[in-house]
Amino acid sequence: MDGNATTTHRNVALLSVASTMASRVTTSEEIDHQLGPVLKRLRLPKGLLQRVAGVLERRNWAEGETFDDAAISAGRRALAEAGIEPGEVGLLINTSVTRKHLEPSVAVRIHHGLGLPSSAINFDIANACLGFVNGMTLAAQLIDSGQIKYAVIIDGEDADEIQVNTIARLSNGLIGRKDFMSEFASLTLGSGAAAAVLGPADAHPEGHRILGGVTRAATEFNELCVGSVDGMFTDAKALLKGGMELVVSAWKEAKRDWNWASMDRYIMHQVSAVHTNAIVKAASIDGSRVPRTYPQLGNVGPASIPITLAAEAASLVKGSRVLIMGVGSGLNTAMMELAW
Repeated sequence: MDGNATTTHRNVALLSVASTMASRVTTSEEIDHQLGPVLKRLRLPKGLLQRVAGVLERRNWAEGETFDDAAISAGRRALAEAGIEPGEVGLLINTSVTRKHLEPSVAVRIHHGLGLPSSAINFDIANACLGFVNGMTLAAQLIDSGQIKYAVIIDGEDADEIQVNTIARLSNGLIGRKDFMSEFASLTLGSGAAAAVLGPADAHPEGHRILGGVTRAATEFNELCVGSVDGMFTDAKALLKGGMELVVSAWKEAKRDWNWASMDRYIMHQVSAVHTNAIVKAASIDGSRVPRTYPQLGNVGPASIPITLAAEAASLVKGSRVLIMGVGSGLNTAMMELAW
């Protein structure tokens, strides 16, 4: 049967969220310059990334920086901000799309880097751009059940290799206009890292309650966006249509259990101007309550939601209602309410 999966949490709070920004800035103008010959050959205008996607620049790791070291840095700062010692952590979930190899997990490197105890469960969860939200939900369920007390959800992304490979392939003289547009989304990706600490709300009245939310799947669209380090290939038109249908159906059915019509802040996964504006219009959301980080950071995959939330945290006040929402390739959508 069609429908949402609904989750509610009794005693879980977000204690902190921190991000690590990659230090090297790559502008869309720079990418236009690299792709100048192919754009001319295909009779495509410069500035598509800026005008269509709304991405003016993105971050990339500089020499000596790595996505996993950046994730460890974010994790350390999140623990310090929450006032939690590494030895108190019972669960670490890494949600990165980026990985250097198939095994071991990225989580083991981060577990070691954070100095977590041997008793701390650690593993990766991968669900495209929804991984971080899924990780928060799973951790919240384990905290509610009493299995663990504190959890760290973490993510580090590296878009460098996929962008280098994509630009090289687009420049080989064999690509047609249709193929160029199918790889356009790869050029919007950015690098970054983020971490969040979750714990029991009754022990942390200063925390931000995680109330629950919904998820919904439309996996018939599993071939519309397929990516690897070699490139990300997308049927952009069909992906937008399928994603919007999924979000709208989830949003409408969620009204039976949740009232999300007038949240103080909507923290959306940062894809592009087209996707953000389409969701705002379809759900009749106040666009002024939707912070946008994609113009400067691009699409940082699963890290984009916590990076955006970390950027907004200072402007949120006690009692603010925050909705996290996004769509991941495959397709899946998730929405989660926080009581700040």
